[in-house]
Amino acid sequence: MAMFDDLQAAMDRGELFVEYLPTVTLADACCVGAEALVRWRHGDTVVPAADFIPQIENTPLSGRITYWVIDTVAAELGEWLGAHGDAHVSINVPPEILGRGGLGYAAARSGLRARHRQIVLEITERGVPDRLGLDALELMAQQGVRLALDDITLTGTNLALLARCNFSVIKLDRKVTAELAPDKPAPAWLAGLQSLLKTVSLQVVAEGVETDYQAKWLRAAGVQMAQGYLLSPPLTARGLAELYAGERRVGWTPWDQGPTAETKP
Repeated sequence: MAMFDDLQAAMDRGELFVEYLPTVTLADACCVGAEALVRWRHGDTVVPAADFIPQIENTPLSGRITYWVIDTVAAELGEWLGAHGDAHVSINVPPEILGRGGLGYAAARSGLRARHRQIVLEITERGVPDRLGLDALELMAQQGVRLALDDITLTGTNLALLARCNFSVIKLDRKVTAELAPDKPAPAWLAGLQSLLKTVSLQVVAEGVETDYQAKWLRAAGVQMAQGYLLSPPLTARGLAELYAGERRVGWTPWDQGPTAETKP
């Protein structure tokens, strides 16, 4: 309750803001879009979403923050999206607000409806949508909105949810990415993911990519895109536009050769 009250007051004081974490292709290090991340400027500290969003899930404030993020993205990046039709922005959406009409209202009010094909809605499996939410997701997919299943750990629960919803993007949890390390054996999911991507047309984004080693092996498994500090930290809207305009290249240089026996995890 204390967190709920603090956050409501923080919103009223304008202490929340949005940063954009670039999404980068592993084939050529091009920025193709970004994920909108809400932040809380709490005194002298910037609090990341992971430290407060889980505390307000399934509360009225969850919807209020989601709609505020949509409006903020529209205000900061709506014109930019209009000028770059192949770019995208992904927005995290809590399952509890799906199918209640609010999301469509917020998108229409913010002016993002015309950009719906450039918006990716990220849904986690923490709270699997109810029947009404699943129907809303299906309708959104039919209208061209791209849906992403976030925080994938390649478990049976993930795969069951993939089968139930029309997801076009999956995002590998950073804990999964962290299992790729030179001093560790190859994780079991690596070969399974590689096989999956040979039979389906899913786009995969790996979260938490921090080393060249991880980037190499994700690319070898068929993962197309990644996010993480190896590629770029979160940026302001202006920083994202500048990165995209600079030939859309990040500082990291893609690995050009296939894996060798010496580098095999």
